[in-house]
Amino acid sequence: MAKVRKRFVCQSCGHESSQWMGRCPSCEMWDTFVEEVSAPAGPRTIVATSTTTAPVSLSAVPGTTDERIRTGSPELDRVLGGGIMRGSFTLIAGDPGIGKSTLMTELARHLPERRILYVSGEESVSQVKSRARRLGVSGENLLLLAETDVNAIVGAMDAVTPDVLVVDSIQTVFRPEIGSAPGTVTQVRESTAELLQVTKQRDIAAFVVGHVTKDGSIAGPRVLEHMVDTVLYFEGDRHHAFRILRAVKNRFGSANEIGIFEMREAGLAEVADPSGIFLSERGYGVSGCTVVAAMEGSRPMLVEVQALVTQTSYGTPQRSATGLDNRRLQMLLAVLEKRFGLRLAMHDVFVNVAGGIRLDEPAADLAVAAAVASSFRDVPVDTRSVVLGEVGLGGEVRSISRLEARLNESRRLGFERAIVPKMGRGSIKVPAGMEVTGVVSLSEALDLLI
Repeated sequence: MAKVRKRFVCQSCGHESSQWMGRCPSCEMWDTFVEEVSAPAGPRTIVATSTTTAPVSLSAVPGTTDERIRTGSPELDRVLGGGIMRGSFTLIAGDPGIGKSTLMTELARHLPERRILYVSGEESVSQVKSRARRLGVSGENLLLLAETDVNAIVGAMDAVTPDVLVVDSIQTVFRPEIGSAPGTVTQVRESTAELLQVTKQRDIAAFVVGHVTKDGSIAGPRVLEHMVDTVLYFEGDRHHAFRILRAVKNRFGSANEIGIFEMREAGLAEVADPSGIFLSERGYGVSGCTVVAAMEGSRPMLVEVQALVTQTSYGTPQRSATGLDNRRLQMLLAVLEKRFGLRLAMHDVFVNVAGGIRLDEPAADLAVAAAVASSFRDVPVDTRSVVLGEVGLGGEVRSISRLEARLNESRRLGFERAIVPKMGRGSIKVPAGMEVTGVVSLSEALDLLI
């Protein structure tokens, strides 16, 4: 009789240990080890087959047309790289209640001619039908299955031969031959591997919904993100209407694209002009507000950067950034104090990117610095100006990418003036009706704006 083997596995990174540990030595997360019980595998027997797979040269490999399935949703197609690739395996993650199941259910409305198998491991088929009725989704193309056994899911795929498979969620699916409980590292990894192999063999596009941990990362083994073709994050605040679908990995397209949706009573509505919406509630004549044209993939998007500088009531001033890297803000404040002479040591500084957008590119540095300086001096920035540029530690303004596309989007929304790095100013075509001024230093830019 085979002995039962006990082990402890980190639910964050998959690190294994023979004993329980409070902190994982690999990912340094606390209280992530769970016990898994499994029987050791028996001796493996290698069976020779009559057919062997031989290597082939690149020129002998038949070409593919890379046929994509257009969803009818421009925002979703943009994030996926132009549509759903046949045989692709996509992982969608996000906070609870953010709208992952809603997006997957609406696939039936976007793809009325495709057969979709929706496997629900957390809801009954009647609950899924209630959501579909609320979203206005109906038709014979959406097939519902409440199942968590991988073998039963594969059997259903053989029976109905779907074009698209949706599994909601992968943490509930299990393989019965593995002794560990559903949701553990082993079950998530092995269940994903089984579904991945089956969908690739049958050329079925698959979408798998994944849970996230408290720190926002995908729950389960880290290898899960490497196994799939595409990883999408559904971001947003449940207290706000806007949702952002962001691609962080895509083997069939750009990994920097985003799609913007608005959550409504009838489901997710696409936002075709996000720049206009994010600036619709912009205040005029208020200090501490600037506008920057940020690039999200191939899309230029104008957002408002807000700053508030007040005298501190504590011994240590507060530095808070929402939608911006806090360490980047600390650096810009140090440059403002050293190179521009702003005395911020006894002031609290709060910076916010309006609309729930997160700015990760350095092209927003100059806009953030201008907003902080404007609030400190209580002098409004010119509301007709858009501010672009990276700020170095020496106070210099460095060039940025895709400057012409940013200026065209700014002019489309009515901006008449742009402050840009002088290095990239001469090689672009300036939009008609727009004045573009190149600057080389932070001091020069702030003197023009404030």
